[in-house]
Amino acid sequence: MAGHTSSEILEIVARNQILNELDRHELGELCALGQVERYAKGGIIFDKGDPGDRLYAVLSGQVGINSISADGKELILNIMDPSEIFGEVAVLDGGERTAGAVAMQVTELLRIRRSEFLSFLERHPKLAIRLLFVLCDRLRRATDIIEDTVFLDIPRRLAKRLLSLMERHGEPCVEGIRITIKLSQEDLGHMLGATRESVNKGIRALQRFGAISYDGGHLIVRNVEQLEDLIDQ
Repeated sequence: MAGHTSSEILEIVARNQILNELDRHELGELCALGQVERYAKGGIIFDKGDPGDRLYAVLSGQVGINSISADGKELILNIMDPSEIFGEVAVLDGGERTAGAVAMQVTELLRIRRSEFLSFLERHPKLAIRLLFVLCDRLRRATDIIEDTVFLDIPRRLAKRLLSLMERHGEPCVEGIRITIKLSQEDLGHMLGATRESVNKGIRALQRFGAISYDGGHLIVRNVEQLEDLIDQ
């Protein structure tokens, strides 16, 4: 199984807030259905419109869920970390992929065929109920992105996204809260639907105010209140 043993895969998947509802035997049964795939940085996992024939769990690395316009503009909708699952919408309804997925760094995934996953859900209906929470969360995030794009200017969208990244990927450090994933200004632009230049301008302004700083390529939120105040303006 590539770089992970069966027991390691089980431990990673067990950290998922949805799948941890299963007992160890059930988790083992689910993991046994999957195959491990490895992707280089930038590797395309699937594109928007592709058949939804697989469910994925991140074992290592990071996956960006994106949407690309006809003229090549990219919007990053979400970032998936180890133990998180994705691709569930198309797997459940059998439709096309509603977004694309790309490896943001060297990444290993556990891939489970749709037919086998649906059979597993029939045997374990409590997991199907838990998946409803995942779908609701995805819908809420999509609604937030739409509202932010319409109602907030770029500085406020940037501040809100930094706070969201801090909540999901933050760890305390001497200067404040360090966002553990490395994101370029181009990456942030893709998250906000903004140009790299406008993101650069917003980052510099927040640095001047002392709200954020950089350390080794990682963003550090130094003053949460300043970011919250900016959003409320």
